Amino acid sequence: MKSQITIRLPEDIEENLRELSEKFRLKRSDIVRMALEKFAREVKGGGEEKPYDKVANMIGTISSGLPDLGEAHRRHLLKKMRNHA
Repeated sequence: MKSQITIRLPEDIEENLRELSEKFRLKRSDIVRMALEKFAREVKGGGEEKPYDKVANMIGTISSGLPDLGEAHRRHLLKKMRNHA
């Protein structure tokens, strides 16, 4: 069941929230919810994010242009090194 909470924000936090809302095209409530979820995870998990967690949202967002890079990474690396030698 969903519940509702009302909070008062200092002007600087409200301004930051508004800017984030516009930048990421999210509702302010979504940003607050994400921040609370992250805070709860960090407190429960000892406060430190794992390195993977810091980049998880970026994995798979960039294409190398090489369809077989995962299978033939050594061959591609050696070819690149030979071309620069």
